[in-house]
Amino acid sequence: MLGLLAVGKTSLVEQYVKSIFSDNYLSTIGVKISKKSINVDGTDMSLVLWDMEGKDDYTEINMLYLRGAMGFFVVADLTRAETFDAAIKIRQMVLDALGKDVPNMLLLNKSDLPDWEMDDEHVEKAQALGIKILRTSAKTGTAVQEAFETLARDMLGQN
Repeated sequence: MLGLLAVGKTSLVEQYVKSIFSDNYLSTIGVKISKKSINVDGTDMSLVLWDMEGKDDYTEINMLYLRGAMGFFVVADLTRAETFDAAIKIRQMVLDALGKDVPNMLLLNKSDLPDWEMDDEHVEKAQALGIKILRTSAKTGTAVQEAFETLARDMLGQN
């Protein structure tokens, strides 16, 4: 889970792993690791989810956190357009750092809130780059399970 500060990375993980949401904001420091065992289309998987610290400005990605990654999410906040451009840059930095293309998705989070700053033009821009996108809400759970299961299928090579 990568993205700028306060886009909802931790909330998405908490919603997926524990089915909970908290309005209390606590910034992640370093990395928080969660695990969840799932079955995707008859295949048992153990997901190890690395919720990485959000930063105002990503200039580099710590390779120690990326080594062995089989997939990743980049998260943007629908109510803050600047997080979209940052997410696109972060995604490319990760792909460059890994030196290979691994399954990934862009999650446009906070879909439950009004006053979106991102419109269809943003989505079309990302899709033109071949990026898979889902609009999610960590608060309501909208598309959260779908996002993790889609990425899991991609990691298994089933999509």
